[in-house]
Amino acid sequence: MNKVLVTLLLTLGITGLAQAAGDAKAGQAKAAMCGACHGADGNSAAPNFPKLAGQGERYLLKQMNDIKSGNRNVLEMTGLLTNMSEQDMADIAAYFASQNMGVGAADPALVKAGEALYRGGKLAEGMPACTGCHSPNGAGNDAAGFPQLGGQHAQYVAKQLTDFREGNRTNDGDSMMMRSVAAKLSNKDIQAISSYIQGLH
Repeated sequence: MNKVLVTLLLTLGITGLAQAAGDAKAGQAKAAMCGACHGADGNSAAPNFPKLAGQGERYLLKQMNDIKSGNRNVLEMTGLLTNMSEQDMADIAAYFASQNMGVGAADPALVKAGEALYRGGKLAEGMPACTGCHSPNGAGNDAAGFPQLGGQHAQYVAKQLTDFREGNRTNDGDSMMMRSVAAKLSNKDIQAISSYIQGLH
């Protein structure tokens, strides 16, 4: 039983490893350069740049570390994290985590299809519902490092799902959870679920 629990925790990424405690106040000043793309409070105006506001600290810090190390390739972020310490990144993560993500609107024509995928998955094809990791209201699961999706730009979500499906984004761990999910999604599925997520709150 203990081996099963340890395996499950490692699979979810809950290893209990120490990480720098972030200081949101210090992070606000350090995040000033991020505002050009992501917005001063983490609510980006451009739909191709992700909203960082309200994301969990654990998720944000992992993404920054992955980008800095080259495990996640984001062309626009090239070199921006090179000289940042772990504490700098933890402070920035704490700042954005302390903000509230703004909610967009879903395309009414895509809501039904998007909701069906988000809440029900494609069980016949082995694709679980998104709610299991990202919660019914899209709030995510910070303890497990699963991001908040509700309110995220549809264009950004669609690109990430497509990148996972095509193998252009691979920083979802050894379990390949997102790559496995995205492999089951057609272009129409991605369009519908991304639109639904944009309006989810």
